[in-house]
Amino acid sequence: MNPQAKLLSMVSLFLGTTITISSNHWMMAWTGLEINTLAILPLISKSHHPRAIEAATKYFLVQAAASALLLFSSMTNAWYTGQWDITQLTHPTSCLLLTTAISIKLGLVPFHFWFPEVLQGTSLTTGLLLATALKFPPTTLLLLTSPSLNPTLLTLMAIASTALGGWAGLNQTQTRKILAFSSISHLGWMTIILVYNPKLTLITFYLYCLMTIPIFIALSTIKTLKLTTMATAWTKIPSLTATFMLMLLSLAGLPPLTGFLPKWLIIQELTKQEMTLTATIIALLSLLGLFFYLRLAYCATITLPPNSTNYMKQWQTNKSVGMTTTTFITLSTMLLPLSPMIFTTP
Repeated sequence: MNPQAKLLSMVSLFLGTTITISSNHWMMAWTGLEINTLAILPLISKSHHPRAIEAATKYFLVQAAASALLLFSSMTNAWYTGQWDITQLTHPTSCLLLTTAISIKLGLVPFHFWFPEVLQGTSLTTGLLLATALKFPPTTLLLLTSPSLNPTLLTLMAIASTALGGWAGLNQTQTRKILAFSSISHLGWMTIILVYNPKLTLITFYLYCLMTIPIFIALSTIKTLKLTTMATAWTKIPSLTATFMLMLLSLAGLPPLTGFLPKWLIIQELTKQEMTLTATIIALLSLLGLFFYLRLAYCATITLPPNSTNYMKQWQTNKSVGMTTTTFITLSTMLLPLSPMIFTTP
């Protein structure tokens, strides 16, 4: 890809995200989302592979439909109330339309079908942007409008997302699709607490990004796209492969790793809201995700394929791991001791 075009796309992504998260008017928020959509399309289709072109087409059609629905919801609210301010979304029909539009943009169940297919058709670097940075503007809009949204609808969608994200990930052998269903499952955890504690939703999103970034970087470094090729990944960078299991277990939410922190806080908050049954259901559904994370970790660190694999002998296996990767690995596994600071914040 042309370096100038790549730079323009990255600057446009930053600009679109900044416009959306800093705007108070619905038209400005919509403009930022459209800039983001147009900026990511060249990055998705840069390989010129038919699957990449198909992924870019699917992404464009889905995001355009969601943006149109978001604009329609804001116009409906302006028609009934005369307000274009994002925080003044009060009409029930507008709130329902907005929930649908943002769910489509994020990939929440039942509007999740596009996300695994698009992620499968892109490179790991672009997939990282789709799974983290491009989810930030829609999440911000959800946070700004959270007092007006229907908590029952969001709870049902969150439980469905956690269930389907874990269930559908069980049958996958492609690492990108596994990470896509992992993202859908984590979106469920973020959505279920949105109305009751929006700050906790934001913390969960930040921690999810911290845990997902090093996994994408590690997979991109060792050039692994399938479970069948994970077993020989240790021949490339043994130190990175050894920590890969910890990153996966952190994403699964096992203590004493970072991923346990958001699940702990969310279950505690749901219990405070007297939603014990909901907390129990979503905690049990997270076991589905734990199973395929463990399978991925097992393939990466312990097992070898039953047949003899021919590969070129690595004369220098102790390749250095970059400082950025090391920092993200540390953050994705060792942030749990900071939980008292989060408990004491107002």
